[in-house]
Amino acid sequence: MSSTDKTPSTPSSSSESLPERLNFIEQEIEKDLALPRMSGRVVTTRFPPEPNGYLHIGHAKSICLNFGLAQSYSGRCNLRFDDTNPSKEEQEYVDSIQEDVRWLGFEWDELHYASDYFDQLFDWAVQLIEAGKAFVCDLNAEQMREYRGTLTAPGKESPYRNRSVEENLKLFQAMRAGEFENGACTLRAKIDMAAANVNLRDPVLYRVLRAHHHRTGDKWCIYPMYDWAHGQSDSIEGITHSICTLEFEDHRPLYDWFCENLKIYHPRQIEFARLNLSYTVMSKRKLLQLVQDKHVSGWDDPRMPTISGLRRRGYTPESLRNFCERIGVAKFYSTIDVTVLENSVREHLNAIAPRVMAVLHPLKVVLTNYPEGQVEMLDAINNPEDPAAGTRQVPLTRELVIERDDFMEDAPKKFFRLKPGGEVRLRYGYVIKCEQVIKDPATGEVTELHCSYDPATRSGSEEGEQRKVKGVIHWVSATHGIEVPVRLYDRLFLNENPEDAPAGKTFLDNMNPDSLQVLTAKVEPSLETAAGGERVQFERNGYFCVDTVDSQPGKPVFNRIVPLRDSWSKIQSQGKTN
Repeated sequence: MSSTDKTPSTPSSSSESLPERLNFIEQEIEKDLALPRMSGRVVTTRFPPEPNGYLHIGHAKSICLNFGLAQSYSGRCNLRFDDTNPSKEEQEYVDSIQEDVRWLGFEWDELHYASDYFDQLFDWAVQLIEAGKAFVCDLNAEQMREYRGTLTAPGKESPYRNRSVEENLKLFQAMRAGEFENGACTLRAKIDMAAANVNLRDPVLYRVLRAHHHRTGDKWCIYPMYDWAHGQSDSIEGITHSICTLEFEDHRPLYDWFCENLKIYHPRQIEFARLNLSYTVMSKRKLLQLVQDKHVSGWDDPRMPTISGLRRRGYTPESLRNFCERIGVAKFYSTIDVTVLENSVREHLNAIAPRVMAVLHPLKVVLTNYPEGQVEMLDAINNPEDPAAGTRQVPLTRELVIERDDFMEDAPKKFFRLKPGGEVRLRYGYVIKCEQVIKDPATGEVTELHCSYDPATRSGSEEGEQRKVKGVIHWVSATHGIEVPVRLYDRLFLNENPEDAPAGKTFLDNMNPDSLQVLTAKVEPSLETAAGGERVQFERNGYFCVDTVDSQPGKPVFNRIVPLRDSWSKIQSQGKTN
């Protein structure tokens, strides 16, 4: 293998400008394709999650980037599990990650685990020891922190740094054989304790850890650190471009040092800014805390930013891919407004979601001049954005329900919905006029409206279309509609940056107490057979999805995906001015 195969030199600036449509990673790949190290190779990337939790929207960005790059360059993308910390990893997470990747619309070329390479990684560690570049250290974790130094002061060498090759080999074999307790010693690379980059100050390669591994069982009692396993796993798989988030930029010299000193194939690491989303916690540790402390119902709670939570809430894979493409790839950290994510699903569902009528806060309406027992089937448009979606029929009866907010007894001048003596058109139906308001004598609450209807004003008829009124409201037959549980989900946190908490407080103190409201709604009868995962637009209310966990045949439960428009910014601005 030639030196050009092993060391990815940073390409010089090209005199020819690259297309502006390319992001900065694609521009670097374009330059690399002309280099000798890419001769005979195709662009090969990988998505390498640790199976210690469920993936979230930030991981979706990385998935779309890595698999998207491979697709753009007719290359390859592997899925590799970084399973080097068995005390926090479970098969449940492995399974969920594979499901999430496939749901997003991607398929890996090869499936690997870092544990596939444990034997090779051990042999390479021995190679470094034999070259005098690694040693067994007896310092405990606290002592190691003291010896490491600071960002402004160099570290000092471990008193065990100059052990002989023979002693280090013997001790390392003893570590593998289980002759040391957890934390008793480590294997460290011998680099430079005075390096400005603290990652190069004799980093740990292996630690003693007696923990059952979900794949290798109890074969190993020493496990490689991420930095030791990551680059070498990339090398074994022939990864050409190791795409990482910016926190690994300072680790790149260590990535390079390992490949160069082992004299193995050397991929190129490129870093990009991870996703930060307003009103959202992205830390796996904090998401796990939300689950374990039962602030949410689980990893797939529809308020969670996990891919499984977004899927259960009703987000589409197309909307997440579109969101990731829209926000692009950057070199510097920034926070994306969560509205961008919400608009992505609105746009997709506007194009594909069937329209239905559902009343979330029912108020009874009696059409006093409509014949008793009569049922009239009205044609309703399934999706005005898609003429091919056709129409459906909805039953009109004497007794209906409308949204409570669509009636106001003391209405202002520009209130164009129903009011005493006022007229509105029923969606797809007739013009009705409010004749009488019935109230509960004890509370004074409006319980029922008596209205008349004009039979000459049916929607779609020539005569009916000539009758113009300013208000159109949706409705459901009180006798034919079905009652269903509806969950109105909102943002889980009140603050734009949930982790900004006053002294003595935590991110949990920023939780939104109204992030979930459960109510019983009345919906048109066609929804009785709606299947889990089916998405619809409740006209004038928002987009909803049949819950895939709690729904039963004939008994759907609906989750609100997003309202029809962003009402959050209005609520927040009102709160600031009040």
